[in-house]
Amino acid sequence: MRELNATHFIKKRIVLLVALAFLLTGCNVVNPDRKVVFTTGFSNDEVFRIEDSTCSLTELMVYLVNTQKGYEASFGTDIWEKETDTGTIENRLKESVLAKVAQIKAMNLLALENGIELDDSEISMAEQAADEYYSSLTSDDIAAMNNAAKEDIASIYKEQALAEKLYKYIIRDINPEISDDEARTITVEQILLKTYTLNEKGERVDFSDSEKRTVYSRAREILSSLDEGTSFEELISTYNEADESIISFGKGEKEDVYETAAFNLGTDEVSGIIDTKEGYVILKCITTFNKEETEANKVKIVAERKKEVFGAQYDTFVSTLTKELNQKLWDSIALVEDEKVTTSDLMDVYNKYFES
Repeated sequence: MRELNATHFIKKRIVLLVALAFLLTGCNVVNPDRKVVFTTGFSNDEVFRIEDSTCSLTELMVYLVNTQKGYEASFGTDIWEKETDTGTIENRLKESVLAKVAQIKAMNLLALENGIELDDSEISMAEQAADEYYSSLTSDDIAAMNNAAKEDIASIYKEQALAEKLYKYIIRDINPEISDDEARTITVEQILLKTYTLNEKGERVDFSDSEKRTVYSRAREILSSLDEGTSFEELISTYNEADESIISFGKGEKEDVYETAAFNLGTDEVSGIIDTKEGYVILKCITTFNKEETEANKVKIVAERKKEVFGAQYDTFVSTLTKELNQKLWDSIALVEDEKVTTSDLMDVYNKYFES
């Protein structure tokens, strides 16, 4: 049972956009803090080199254009001018795409070290996918991607497929048993009274002690109203400042004090006032065990453990690699300002042929 209004959906997507975690399908191990160092001796279209594996300007632009146009379809073209605490969203997008492509290159090197390669059927699928995607492009799309050829797309798809094959190989024996208790998901209603505001820059400003006491008094009044028979739902509509009024979650997904209070509630039981980082919260438990959500959480936990196993081996390998960035070329790369360029389904086409 989730209540997710359109405003909250957009907010969550904006957070994702600012974070820019455009990660490899099936493998969320890109480390945005990993740096590619500057060196000289590149050809004109080499963006970076990892050992003897290189990324061309065309390859990077294929990823960059598709990612850019995908987000513009949801948020409009002016999204890139917005500032974050570490620069513009445009720069964050560039850095994230760079990290993604670098990861795929490194994974292909690790695949080579493990003797993993694509078979004839996988190569054929990559070429068929490239043919389908390339035939959908306009001349403007192709020009925006530095005049990419069908062979460039096929190469991208083959590297993506090999990276995924490596991932599946490394986590092949990781199948932990997850108990109902470990994955238990509960559903609660919540009333949040925030103890902070945002300034004109969108930065958080915590309330003063005096202001917090005022908010706490309001929370006590809410509890008194509940004791007098006012329904929790009515009080939610009047006082709740959270984006969601009904949420389902499992262990480890919420702040400790919030989670402890929630998991100690019985069905229909109401908590006291919980002092969280967001503000004062009052909870009402709807169900102490959501079977459907719990089963889904088991799948999520297993996936996270597989990523941890892969991440450990990947990080060890990557730490030994030489990584070089063509800084001059990298600095010259910019987003495409052409409304006639619309391609955004590079990975959608790929996923039609290579389902995880």
